Amino acid sequence: MSRAPLAPKPVQEFDRGMWTVDVDPSPLAALAAQLDDVAERRFTAGAERARTLLAGRRVWNVSATATGGVGELLRTLLPYVRDAGIDARWLVVDGDEQFFRIATRLHHVLHAHPVDGGPLGAEEMAHYDRVLARNLDEVRENITAGDVVLLHDPATVGLAPELRRRGAVVVWRCHIGTDAPDGVTDLAWAFLEPSIAQADRVVLSRATYRPGFLDAAVVRVISPSVDPLSAKNRMLEPAEVEQLLQDAGLLAGDAPAGAPGDDGGPPVSADVPTGATMRAGGPVPVNARMLLQVSRWDRLKDMSGLLIAFDEGFDDLPEDVHLLLAGEEVAPHDSAAAAILADCLQMWEGLEPAVRSRTHVACLPLVDRERNALLVNALQRRAAVIVQKSLAEGFGLTVAEALWKGRPVVATAVGGIQDQIADGTNGLLVKDPTDLHGLVAAVARLLAEPAFAEQLGLAAHDRVRRDFLSDRHLLQYVDLLDELL
Repeated sequence: MSRAPLAPKPVQEFDRGMWTVDVDPSPLAALAAQLDDVAERRFTAGAERARTLLAGRRVWNVSATATGGVGELLRTLLPYVRDAGIDARWLVVDGDEQFFRIATRLHHVLHAHPVDGGPLGAEEMAHYDRVLARNLDEVRENITAGDVVLLHDPATVGLAPELRRRGAVVVWRCHIGTDAPDGVTDLAWAFLEPSIAQADRVVLSRATYRPGFLDAAVVRVISPSVDPLSAKNRMLEPAEVEQLLQDAGLLAGDAPAGAPGDDGGPPVSADVPTGATMRAGGPVPVNARMLLQVSRWDRLKDMSGLLIAFDEGFDDLPEDVHLLLAGEEVAPHDSAAAAILADCLQMWEGLEPAVRSRTHVACLPLVDRERNALLVNALQRRAAVIVQKSLAEGFGLTVAEALWKGRPVVATAVGGIQDQIADGTNGLLVKDPTDLHGLVAAVARLLAEPAFAEQLGLAAHDRVRRDFLSDRHLLQYVDLLDELL
């Protein structure tokens, strides 16, 4: 799974320091009810084992963001952990603009895709360490000997040495990586190695992401998961899908029944939209077959590449097929995401009128997470074909979400996507992420062969139920902590 790039602070100072994300329990029984009898018994026994194992201990998760892939995973997993009677907490580090620039650079370099080309030297390391030390100062009396701390991704692993000195059990969870490490990735690993060496265990999404300096004995491979009960993945009836998308203005139909954000939720800043916004092309016609990619506005997701592929393969696709690119509204000061979105909009303006009329760009609400998740759910269930044209992926959670919904998926064979899709069995893979012709040909095949597309979708749903639901994910962490404690 690939973590969301970190939005930098606008000024060189901390806004509020390390902060806590509130986690309310979600019933374990509800998740267990989604499983078959064997899986349910195994899951229930695992929860009891965890309660015994972690009695008297606190489990801390520390991340650099409360949104994106990591934030989404923690928001779905931790409520079940809380309901099991375990004192699980979530902290988010704070930092200044330079710190988040360094963290984002590490994120991209570990994918072997440097974006800004900036250094990762002694000056950057000193600043990184200073920011994390200040964050730890704010909570050092709360995290005590015997507690378990899971540090997520490069932005937080620098906390490991001091936490170990305080007697905490430290696990570093890295959600990103590349199957083809090179001199670029070596820069990030050299920066992080002293901190990683202090972790008791390292959890990766794929075994191939392990750097050479890291002993295989301390590495565990745990794939991310889909929560079948979350707003993004729960079952939606077809009529509910249509209504959600029409009310949001994503699908042609009746006008929205009410203004975004009028549902009693917390007030939001006037300059941060909470409803979906069609940035180009207007709503998708109600009778169209939708070709969809839902992603962050991130260069590695290659939304612009999919736009080019649609343009170049336009004549090979049926006339009722429309492309929708959907990503979150850009956060204030997230200049990298803003640049990607701007590129897509500029490209849209340059399309031939016939292509432009069947191409749409939408931004989903940034602040209202529930509305955002429901719209992603509805879009994926409405799509005729879902595409994930990534240049690199840690895991690719949007792929797992699409597979869970039984949709035919075309994706590039990068990172953890390869662990989810068996080509021709539960989806189609494009071996070369730059192969635009191959991608369009795979999409055209699914559109032309609905029986084959349905067969892939059924197998896709079964694959996620078997291997990528939350119960498996949680049980693997119980096994990990069992061996440590």
